[in-house]
Amino acid sequence: MNETAVLERLRTALPTGALITQPAAMRPYEADGLTALREMPWAVALPGTEDEVRAALRICRTEGVPLVPRGAGTGLSGGARPVRGGLVLGLSKLNRILEVDVHNCVARVQPGVRNLAISEAVAEHGLYYAPDPSSQLACSIGGNVAENSGGVHCLKYGLTVHNVLGLKVETIEGRTLELGGKGFDYPGYDLLALLCGSEGMLGVVTEVTVRLLPQPPEKVVLLAAFRSLEAAAGAVARMIGEGVIPAGLEMMDALAVQATEDFAQAGYPRDAAAILLCELDGDADEVRTLQAYARRLFEEAGAYQIQQADDAEERERLWRGRKAAFPAMGRIAADYYCMDGTIPRTALVEVLNGVSALSKRFGLAVANVFHAGDGNLHPLILYDASQAGQLESAEALGGEILKLCVKAGGTVTGEHGVGAEKLNQMCVQFGPDELAQFERVKEAFDPKRLLNPGKAIPTLSRCAEVGGMHVHGGELPFPKMERF
Repeated sequence: MNETAVLERLRTALPTGALITQPAAMRPYEADGLTALREMPWAVALPGTEDEVRAALRICRTEGVPLVPRGAGTGLSGGARPVRGGLVLGLSKLNRILEVDVHNCVARVQPGVRNLAISEAVAEHGLYYAPDPSSQLACSIGGNVAENSGGVHCLKYGLTVHNVLGLKVETIEGRTLELGGKGFDYPGYDLLALLCGSEGMLGVVTEVTVRLLPQPPEKVVLLAAFRSLEAAAGAVARMIGEGVIPAGLEMMDALAVQATEDFAQAGYPRDAAAILLCELDGDADEVRTLQAYARRLFEEAGAYQIQQADDAEERERLWRGRKAAFPAMGRIAADYYCMDGTIPRTALVEVLNGVSALSKRFGLAVANVFHAGDGNLHPLILYDASQAGQLESAEALGGEILKLCVKAGGTVTGEHGVGAEKLNQMCVQFGPDELAQFERVKEAFDPKRLLNPGKAIPTLSRCAEVGGMHVHGGELPFPKMERF
């Protein structure tokens, strides 16, 4: 195949300047937020319309060029890392809010619209979009769909899949799928849920219809400080077990608290072994009742200090520390590796103790900042990439933490996706039959394996190598992707 001819076809199909081939200009696209995994793309296409997206897909299909869809590049699992000899399809120019339907409480947006921009656009109507990843200032709604992102408030209001009502998707086969819409349910298989979290492997999202919620009239944030992780985890389990569902319930351990307080000066108690941040919302009477109950529960669980923020400025102060926790790690380590696993809430103490033991074994510090209410852990492994072997040690430690999560009855990802990062751990979570079924779904949408190849689903031969899985014949009975 003639690469020059393919590039010329792409240049013809796209506006001037929308195809990037110069190495220096492609450098920003060699990785997503997981910068340890890099690969220079063959070319980068930046379409500005749905027709241009379809044209790029058509050329890739006919020429056998692998293609990686990319949003804002804030993902943390290598899902948008280029593949060798492949095209990166950046969707950042599809960034218009197409419709705000106040009466139905929905908005139609293009995939390049920033998460926070949706809430900003509908605030005048007293509405907002609930899922709020820590990167919501920068991350795009298309990327949120690809990874099924969550955020601080997903405990009460759900993940992306619970807040997306419709999708328009372009397939590599040249078809336009319109799934869902403004209603709450539609007949047939739930392909909408299948596409949420599919990591760009099944189709390219060109439009998203999201659910909008009314701003709650009252909010209060409580910060509870504990002398032990066990006490804080016990408070979480008891609160959820007794039927109280806060809007958000976050936990930070001592290392995370101290680093964050140095960085953000949010007023966190530096002597705490763990803190909980609990946001309660609703009408005034409901919030007053829940607030009194939560305070009593925290005190009975062993909280030695409770701060309460009623006004917007004080609430913002307490949340500022949590939102700044990741960048705060830059003050105490040259690099950090953010993991993402989910466990049953009842296993919090067991798994956190296991993480501590692994930290000592590998000789790398770990700060724990996570969504305690739904058991979504985000251990931050601190290391120095300039020191020989430390990156490899951090990756190995991260893999062991994910195995802990699976052993405790959890999963290898909560909201960051599998991408290129967690393929080995997928072999721990799933057996040959499940992986073969995943591949059949992929086959139905993308028979030539051109969309984001090598991500999310490990081959059976890989699993046989890393985990001793017995595989008849050593590989799945599907054609291998040809690369030029």
